[in-house]
Amino acid sequence: MKLTPLEIKKQKFKTKVRGFDSAEVETFLEMVADEYESVLNDKNQFREEITKLKTQLKDYQQVEKTLQETLMNAQETVSQSKENSKREAKIVLREAELKAERVLDEAREKLDKMKNELSILRSQKESFAWRLKHLLESQIELIEVLELDDIKFKNTKSHDVENIRSEKGAQKKADGAVVSGAPDQRRGERSL
Repeated sequence: MKLTPLEIKKQKFKTKVRGFDSAEVETFLEMVADEYESVLNDKNQFREEITKLKTQLKDYQQVEKTLQETLMNAQETVSQSKENSKREAKIVLREAELKAERVLDEAREKLDKMKNELSILRSQKESFAWRLKHLLESQIELIEVLELDDIKFKNTKSHDVENIRSEKGAQKKADGAVVSGAPDQRRGERSL
């Protein structure tokens, strides 16, 4: 049974011959009732505060739960981002390696092509130089032959001039005499 402060104050006791002093009992009951009322007020305040704190605790627990879920989601997102970044980095690296290999292959092909072209050009140069040298040597030989011919011609010419002079002298001597076959002889000397 619950007592209220009012019930304590209104409580009446039976009197007996040798009983308690009624004024003292009433004073005590009133003091107990006031104290009981104070305790009840405190109890109600505490109950309200507990309810308020329980509500706040539920709110905080909900916020904590939300934060934990958000943190877990963020960690998962970070983890997935790291995985995706690693995969993308591997893909980019692989593509770069493939591109570098292609560039190197193309460079090697160009280098081989240029070496072949250089080899062909060297062969052509050597062939041209050999032909030019051969042509120059043959021209030099031709010049030497022509010079020899000139020398021979000069020698022959000076010899022919002497022959002609001697013939003219002989002809003057034989001017009076007509020799048969003399014109043929002159024709032969001119052809030399």
